Amino acid sequence: MRHLLLTALTLMITMTAAAQWHFDESHYTPTATTFRVFAPADAKAVTLRLYRQGTGGKAWRRVKMTAEPAATDDESRNEAVAGTLAGAIFRAEVKGDLKGIFYTFDTGHGETPGVAARAVGLNGRRAAVVDLNDTDPEGWADDVRPVVKSPADLVVYELHHRDFSIARPDARYPGKFLALTEPWAIDHLRHLGVNAVHLLPSYDFGSVDEAFPDRPQYNWGYDPVNYNVPEGSYSNDAADPLCRIREFKQMVQALHRAGIRVILDVVYNHTYDIDHSNFQRTFPDYYYRVGSNGSGCGNETASERPMMRRFMIESVRHWMREYHIDGFRFDLMGCHDITTMQQIRQAVDEIDPTIFIYGEGWSAGPCALPTERLAVKANTQQLHGIAAFSDELRDALRGPFDDDSRGGWLAQTGDDVVNTESLKAGIAGMTDHPQVDYAYVNYSRTPWADSPTQMMAYVSCHDDMCLTDRLRASIPGIDDVTLRSLDALAATAVFTSQGVPFMLSGEELMRTKKGVHNSFESPDSINQLDWSATKRYPEMLEFYARLIALRSHHPAFRLGSADLVRRHLEFLPTKPGVVAFRLNGYAGRDDWRTIIVVLNASRSVATIDVPRRDYTVVLAGLRIDEAGLGTAGNKGPLRVAPQSALIVHD
Repeated sequence: MRHLLLTALTLMITMTAAAQWHFDESHYTPTATTFRVFAPADAKAVTLRLYRQGTGGKAWRRVKMTAEPAATDDESRNEAVAGTLAGAIFRAEVKGDLKGIFYTFDTGHGETPGVAARAVGLNGRRAAVVDLNDTDPEGWADDVRPVVKSPADLVVYELHHRDFSIARPDARYPGKFLALTEPWAIDHLRHLGVNAVHLLPSYDFGSVDEAFPDRPQYNWGYDPVNYNVPEGSYSNDAADPLCRIREFKQMVQALHRAGIRVILDVVYNHTYDIDHSNFQRTFPDYYYRVGSNGSGCGNETASERPMMRRFMIESVRHWMREYHIDGFRFDLMGCHDITTMQQIRQAVDEIDPTIFIYGEGWSAGPCALPTERLAVKANTQQLHGIAAFSDELRDALRGPFDDDSRGGWLAQTGDDVVNTESLKAGIAGMTDHPQVDYAYVNYSRTPWADSPTQMMAYVSCHDDMCLTDRLRASIPGIDDVTLRSLDALAATAVFTSQGVPFMLSGEELMRTKKGVHNSFESPDSINQLDWSATKRYPEMLEFYARLIALRSHHPAFRLGSADLVRRHLEFLPTKPGVVAFRLNGYAGRDDWRTIIVVLNASRSVATIDVPRRDYTVVLAGLRIDEAGLGTAGNKGPLRVAPQSALIVHD
């Protein structure tokens, strides 16, 4: 019998190689259900309450839970925290078939579904006893992850469920998980050529009231409540614990069949609040660094504590095993300790080493732990197999995060040396390269990646202005032709860099959020994708699709090794406002012997001296054709139009 949902705490904490914290997984059977919860050892009473509905009504049964005896050689059963907090596992077994019954725990601090619920009722207030086999769509047992040989081969597309589909005229399930199963959605993603979608938080979060699905409500979802359960507002029936799970699986299945991996945005660094959180109500002060706010959200979890660490590990495993998730993006990864992230990578590798993990290599404020213990960008070399976003490349291109009116290299404002060296560092994947002077790289004075696949290359994402809005804000009076040219130039820089390319959904549609920087709770009118843009800007969608195809077809742009980057990537001499590089010697066993990329943000024609020969032009501004757009270089220097890119090969 497969171990199924419950939701007590399923945790196994590694203390040493010889001793482990080991909590057996609570599980359902038709004859009995066992519940476990980690709670203060000195709790006066730990009570399990059983309900017949997900909200309202009184408990039809109360069961006193008893502490399991502590094993003498197992520290997990009686952990001392700062010499004051001691925890124990409380257990209860209830005879009979409880399928469909809802329940809560009460350790003396208010009712809670526990910290690791895997099915819940409306708004996640009560957990549900379910057999997760009942949620598997037809063919789920045959679902397989699309093959990706290397992280370098990924093209990541970040989307919010509601943004992507709410304004699509032909969507049957606008704003829902199932929208991503519809032909129009799959066709768009496949035409674009992305092979991984990064889903903004899709677990149960607190800021949207699931009881009113037709009421206008919006949030990105960075306010976790139940980490291991899909969000009800994205399902067609939030009150049915099975519905949200089944529909999430259908979405994953449809994307997998289309050859697209699914990456989940996980937010273990903070909760919706402290006082009402499942963590605090289950075991006060254990799961938090009390008084510290490195998340900038009013609380900061304590990943270094064994049970929090094990919770994160088991949560990631659950999403992989039960939902077939292919990757994880860690929100404010810089709040987590290095050891926890290393153990997550190890646990993931035991299941599937092709799972991709990346995150924000920073926190939103000072954390309780010293920086040398945290998974910040500067410590990436200790995080093998884990990538971080490059704000060096991002801000070099478009300007600093904290000032929307300040431009960067695209706007030809700011320090050209800093912008240029930062852009070069990003093109080299933030690895050590002899032609990158890190003394001038913004935010990082040394290379922080051992491999280019540890760097996420991007220019915009959800929590910032869209690229087009940023260009409008930093270049007053910009016309539509220049806007499209600079948009394409930025995309060319991202997709020809050696890092893992990442794009915000709608960039291919010239997406705008009407100038709003932080649109986490703005209405649909701000956040929704405007699908009519496919008719206004058809050339942009085609440009992005062909640019992604160019990268995918040519391994020279995705070498995946710092040594190969140093061996094959050479930066060429240029004037201010221009960055050019050459990929030599059939890099990555490419069919093209030499590839030259010129990025010209200046307002004048750029000339680049290259060995005189016939080069085939494959990209010029907004035009891309791998079969060739003509030839260049046989009569003198390459000439590159203002505010555009040129790619040639021989």
